[in-house]
Amino acid sequence: MLGAFEDEPASLNGDMYQESNGPTDNYAAIAQVDIQRQEPESLRKWKEEQETRLEALDSASKAAEAEWREKAKKELEDWHVHQNEQMEKNKANNRASEEAFLAETDGNSPGSAWERVARLCDFNPKTNKQAKDVSRMRSVLISLKQTPLVR
Repeated sequence: MLGAFEDEPASLNGDMYQESNGPTDNYAAIAQVDIQRQEPESLRKWKEEQETRLEALDSASKAAEAEWREKAKKELEDWHVHQNEQMEKNKANNRASEEAFLAETDGNSPGSAWERVARLCDFNPKTNKQAKDVSRMRSVLISLKQTPLVR
């Protein structure tokens, strides 16, 4: 029964319409009319000028960005060179101070064992304000340096 009605056109309020999924000739005609209407000359000129201005701004922005990148790359390379120089200087200073320290501690320097220990200690009370209070240990080491224990 349903098959008998499929071939007939649809009706709405008594008017006969043929169903369609795509644009009809009426829609195509409206689209052509819209295409045929042209923008005013002044609006078209403004859009073209705006496009050229935007292209100029884009190119200037890209050039500035490329310049900044080159400058940043150069500064980064300079920083790496300076950092490597500083590291080499620090390595040389550390090697020299280590050699001096080892030369001082390896030799059988005169004096008691407490005098040698006292040479390794920092007795300046104001070296580090955030460290624990080691004044009692400092005073014990100084007294042992002055009057070593007798065995």
